[in-house]
Amino acid sequence: MLTPAMAPASAVSAPVRTASWRQTDPRTSIVLLLATSIAVMAPGGELVLPAAVLLGLLLAVADSSWRRLLVLAAAVGVLATLAHLLPLWVAHPLVQVVGVAAAFMLRFAAIIGVAQHLLATATPGTVTTALRAARVPRVVTVPLAVMLRFIPVVVAETLAVVDAMRLHGLTGWRAMVRHPILSIERFTVPVIAATLRVGDDLTAAALLRGLGSHTRPTSRTPAQLGWPDLLWVVVAATLSVLSGTVVGGAR
Repeated sequence: MLTPAMAPASAVSAPVRTASWRQTDPRTSIVLLLATSIAVMAPGGELVLPAAVLLGLLLAVADSSWRRLLVLAAAVGVLATLAHLLPLWVAHPLVQVVGVAAAFMLRFAAIIGVAQHLLATATPGTVTTALRAARVPRVVTVPLAVMLRFIPVVVAETLAVVDAMRLHGLTGWRAMVRHPILSIERFTVPVIAATLRVGDDLTAAALLRGLGSHTRPTSRTPAQLGWPDLLWVVVAATLSVLSGTVVGGAR
């Protein structure tokens, strides 16, 4: 009887991703993000804006991120009210300026809603494997993988600086009013120092793992496209068509 340690190499199979409508390949998430960004920010992007917002909400439901769902829905509701309803209620030049700014920020909110799915489901390793399987050049793969690792670490370091300032009584509106320049300095200097330290650590870790080398590293979870990826592409395309038809007909 062969034990797992005595089994031949061919008998040990690599872990395979279980097909689930909640899971998408990083390539699909990146395509959805790029398509949403281009469609929403292009001229006439308001036609597909409802579809982009609804897609972000559905992705939040798929990720079981209820907090993200509520925050995105609340942000979109407030921005939509400021952009479309408030100018109808109050006829004032300042209100019109606020409405234009809110309409512009509404597009960014829709893009962020889709981008959060990529940040929640993808890791630097899975992104690197997926992009390498798609034959994407290293000049694109390496910066994207480092960015996915860099942003969460910088956010954590920033929150740690804020907590340290709160423990020393350096936060609050009184400190900002009394010493605004000093308060900004006490926040920015530690954050910049932490960011530089994180950058050095990530660079050293990337070099140790061979990121960016000419060799082709192996992965325990090979990238593969399945029916969940096709499902989300069809959902996004359907929402875009329906949104363009409804919004265009309402005009």
